[in-house]
Amino acid sequence: MSPISICAATISGSTRRLLAFGICAALLACPLTSAKAADNEPPEGFMAVFNGKDLTNWKGLEAGPLDNPIKRAAASKEELAKARAEADENMKAHWKVADGALVFDGKGRSLCTAKNYGDFEMLVDWKILPKGDSGIYLRGSPQVQIWDPALNNVGSGGLFNNKKNQSKPDIIADKPIGEWNTFRIKMVGDKVTIHLNDKLVTDNVVLENYWDYSKPIFPTGQIELQNHGNTLWFKNIYIRELK
Repeated sequence: MSPISICAATISGSTRRLLAFGICAALLACPLTSAKAADNEPPEGFMAVFNGKDLTNWKGLEAGPLDNPIKRAAASKEELAKARAEADENMKAHWKVADGALVFDGKGRSLCTAKNYGDFEMLVDWKILPKGDSGIYLRGSPQVQIWDPALNNVGSGGLFNNKKNQSKPDIIADKPIGEWNTFRIKMVGDKVTIHLNDKLVTDNVVLENYWDYSKPIFPTGQIELQNHGNTLWFKNIYIRELK
């Protein structure tokens, strides 16, 4: 074989090996770079409160005055049982699951976790319509604000009902209306820290007790998804309890 033929064979072999290596590397890399976690599959350390299929782990909010945790605590077992049955019927009429998301028609009352929480970290995706106005109650008390920033030139993620402590978010971090947003809410003691779309909007602020401002926030309570009169969506609701 001539030197030219040997050189060509050597180059050809090297090229084949390089091509084979490149193809293998690409195949190995693709799942890592393109993989995306499925909806309603919790990250490590978190529990999914919403299963993406039905209203398991959720309950309806009692009609007033038993929407107030203080009034509920003072009610009789009979009163609570009656109110609970009506609340769950109201929930079924106005909250449903569609395409892996909780959907509220804007005509009923809040949706509540069946479990009470003390200190926790919560991840939740949400989206609203134009002029949407909603919120998330922590330990049964309002609220982490969700709304259309165009309403008041204020973004979502503030503690709207605070009177003495900060009530507005530091910045507007909302995505355009109709797109999914993500909250990371951390509550330890009476203080709340909120990231919206990976941006810090509320930093370690006391959540005041809306039901009795003379007293601190309750040590435990349910989480409530609330809305004022139009369609609202939630998904990927994960909670990690903090000891």
